Amino acid sequence: MNIENMRRILDKIKEYDRIIIFRHKRPDGDAVGSTKGLREILRLTYPEKEVLLLNADYSDYVSFLGDEDAPVDDEYYATALGIVIDTATSDRISNPKYALCREIVRIDHHIDNKPYTEISWVEEEKSSSCEMIAEFYYTFRDELKINKEAATYIYTGMVTDSGRFRFRSVSGDTMRYAGMLLDQGVDVDHIYAHLYMKDYKNLRFHGYVLSKIKMTENGVAYLYVDHRMQKKFGLSMEEASASVSYMDSIKDSLIWLAFIEGPGDEIRVRLRSRFVTCNELAEAWGGGGHDCAAGATLHNKKDVKTLLAQADERLKNYKENNEGWL
Repeated sequence: MNIENMRRILDKIKEYDRIIIFRHKRPDGDAVGSTKGLREILRLTYPEKEVLLLNADYSDYVSFLGDEDAPVDDEYYATALGIVIDTATSDRISNPKYALCREIVRIDHHIDNKPYTEISWVEEEKSSSCEMIAEFYYTFRDELKINKEAATYIYTGMVTDSGRFRFRSVSGDTMRYAGMLLDQGVDVDHIYAHLYMKDYKNLRFHGYVLSKIKMTENGVAYLYVDHRMQKKFGLSMEEASASVSYMDSIKDSLIWLAFIEGPGDEIRVRLRSRFVTCNELAEAWGGGGHDCAAGATLHNKKDVKTLLAQADERLKNYKENNEGWL
């Protein structure tokens, strides 16, 4: 079935002279890497086609990968094929003008709860949408072209969404596709320096925030990053949200959350876990994501306490009924 879906998407790409690629709001490395990677593959393979990447926001975290394309008039969309990547629901698409496209297809590794396209290729078990783009190229490698630039985009997204190939979604195929991309000459030192080197303000914030980590009775670790803290260290929302990764190596803490004060009354939540899943917690609050990496948005501090209590109860039940966790 997946081969059939991939073939249907490739056939649609061949039909159109104009293709516009979209991703989700507040993009991560996977959203940027997969869309830029596919754009480069299509431009290389079909130089006669117009292939654009049009969105309303971007990510400082992976800005080293370069810019996306400038906005175009609405009329431009009418004759285009739209390809939406790494976006589970239509309300999360960064550029609402995607709906103006003549036809739309979707490539994604998120749970398919609310289908919004007639043609889609969704594989929830994949480590990243970038892995899917790598597979797309590999499956049709006799028809498609790739180069170092495209491979760099895709490899970057695979690294970020797989936690540097540590998450449970990583498979043998993940590593084989990564190896294929490395064979294109990807500069791993360059990528890792941009992704994981910290500037001074972030290093200071990291040190400061370690003393602010709290634990629930059953071992849920959590942080609350308020506006004052963000202002003190000059943090963007993206930088503040990255604080969830500071709790990923606490022994016995299998669920960890970062609460980030956003605009208005928003409190953005980043949920992470190992062994036990956390996406159901996010979904209960109108969010979602993957088994062990999800997000949601709250609107008052009472909800913070409620969500923490739910996470604590979930972790308690898991520890009481499972073995082999650390």
